[in-house]
Amino acid sequence: MSPANPAPKTSSVAPPALSSPPPVDEDPSNPIDPKWVREIQRFRGVKSQFILWGNIHDIYPIQAHGQVTVGTLEVYLKRILEDIGYQYLFRLDPSRFATLLGDPQTVGFSLPDKDETITLNRAAELANQIVALEAPAALILQHGSRLAELRPQELPRFLYELFRLSMGAKAREGRFNLIFWVMDKENDLPAWYSLDNPRVRVLPIPRPGHDLRRKVLLAVGPLIKGYQALATAEPDRHRSLVNRLIDQTSDLFASELLSIVQLAAKDGLPFPRIAEAARQYKLGVAENPWAKLDRASLNEGAGRLAAKVIGQEKAVNLSLDIIKRSFYDLSGAQFSPFGQRPKGVLFFAGPTGVGKTELAKSLTELIFGSPENYVRFDMSEFSQPHSDQRLVGAPPGYAGYDVGGELTNAIKQKPFTLVLFDEIEKAHPKIMDIFLQILDDGRLSSGRGETVYFSDAILVFTSNLGVYRESPGGLREELVNPSMPYEEVSQKIIAAVYDFFRFTLGRPEILNRLGPNIVVFDFIRPKEAHLIFEKALNNVLTKLLASHKIAITVDPESLMTLSALVTKDLSMGGRGLGNALEELFVNPLSRELFRVEAKAGQYACQIEKTEGSCALRLISSGT
Repeated sequence: MSPANPAPKTSSVAPPALSSPPPVDEDPSNPIDPKWVREIQRFRGVKSQFILWGNIHDIYPIQAHGQVTVGTLEVYLKRILEDIGYQYLFRLDPSRFATLLGDPQTVGFSLPDKDETITLNRAAELANQIVALEAPAALILQHGSRLAELRPQELPRFLYELFRLSMGAKAREGRFNLIFWVMDKENDLPAWYSLDNPRVRVLPIPRPGHDLRRKVLLAVGPLIKGYQALATAEPDRHRSLVNRLIDQTSDLFASELLSIVQLAAKDGLPFPRIAEAARQYKLGVAENPWAKLDRASLNEGAGRLAAKVIGQEKAVNLSLDIIKRSFYDLSGAQFSPFGQRPKGVLFFAGPTGVGKTELAKSLTELIFGSPENYVRFDMSEFSQPHSDQRLVGAPPGYAGYDVGGELTNAIKQKPFTLVLFDEIEKAHPKIMDIFLQILDDGRLSSGRGETVYFSDAILVFTSNLGVYRESPGGLREELVNPSMPYEEVSQKIIAAVYDFFRFTLGRPEILNRLGPNIVVFDFIRPKEAHLIFEKALNNVLTKLLASHKIAITVDPESLMTLSALVTKDLSMGGRGLGNALEELFVNPLSRELFRVEAKAGQYACQIEKTEGSCALRLISSGT
């Protein structure tokens, strides 16, 4: 037996007692019991023992007399067995015995007191007596995965006795007196116990499906303010909200659905706002920056972004369209009205230094009001086969398992964020599986088994695909250049992106998830280059004035000379212009400041063109 897994999160609050239980589903042909329950009902006459493993710590809908409540797996099994005629049900955990169904005075043999500690030898004796009862009876062996830890000396004989009992049990009137093993994992019992044993059936209990979550919501929904009133006044809207919550909780346990309902009841949220309670439960925060986003800021966003990312109007406008769509939760709405995909996904492609990263940072500030909600991953650092573990964390048993992944930790700490994956084409192909899961489901599980949600995050991928290619001789060849019009640049780059994902990588499904969200950035053209130059120069002069009270003016002729030199080569984009400005102006200016022993005051800067460079001179204009 392997050590047991920690139990999933369950509610510490007892299931609610309803003063006015809701009606059962309108469709009586829709069974409340999942597949594993129907297998117990069907095979009780040919199997003497069942091994139940998986989602054993959850809650389940208990349907009786036209009403639905919720209870633990133990209570659920009691209802199932009672419905099919079992008169007795007993529970045995690693040290205690209890009667769940039937009068213990009528069993015909001595049962332990509730406070009596039970050895496994005594447990085997009780199991034999229960199986031999003439009346229909069953025994639940609770917490079976802990037996190896708590009773290691007694376990081998106990397993043998129960194995022998499974083979020797006699069916009466078409049914066995059953024994249920309740285990965390399938392999917590040794393989020989169930392998090729015709009397033992292994039944996995999955996470609750759509129908089961609906039944749980029927039972606990009346706790929410306005639930019953809305069902009466606006049944269609009520049904829509129920369906939305069922979809939102597709990856959760039923006990977590109960926690969401209790959270809404505690905070006084009315049923029409139940989606907000689900979001708060998943993300762990009550604040929602998206709800506080100023519409006026978005309407003015084009101007604000264009001032920071010069010459990329088309990229700015398309990015804003996606953000505005995200504001109304319309990302992916054409596929599912209740999808949990990321708020927005953008794929920035184009030459280096044209503003891809700067636009991502500017979008962060526009949406969240601060550049702090920005996380960047340089995908060139994730080019090795096992580098995906850096993002999600190492699997159990490996070094660093308890630390978690860089990406999952970042989203867990800041669910409202913009995540930039820079130069995505340099990542190992295995990383694409992670992105596919995020783009599809809006969630990701860490190596520790924790689930983080991307439903309130913006994802931005950047790429230089289509700008260069490597020749057979190992040299880089230009595929696009500034002499081409934007339309031609855009077509070539998009074609290169499609070819990379479809043929080079062999992952066309990534393209399907990106859809039309590929944003192609243009080269820096001469007009925009001059604007970028002026902005960069102003940044330098402003910094000097703020830090040292030194004000410098540049005459128009010198300004034109410097601009022509800085913007001579546009192949490296805005970053290249910045580097040229540093070489041609910032470095000579620094030397001049030292030469004239500059102090706080006014200085005029004169610039003259020389062979391949320029000469710079400062003249004091007074204090």
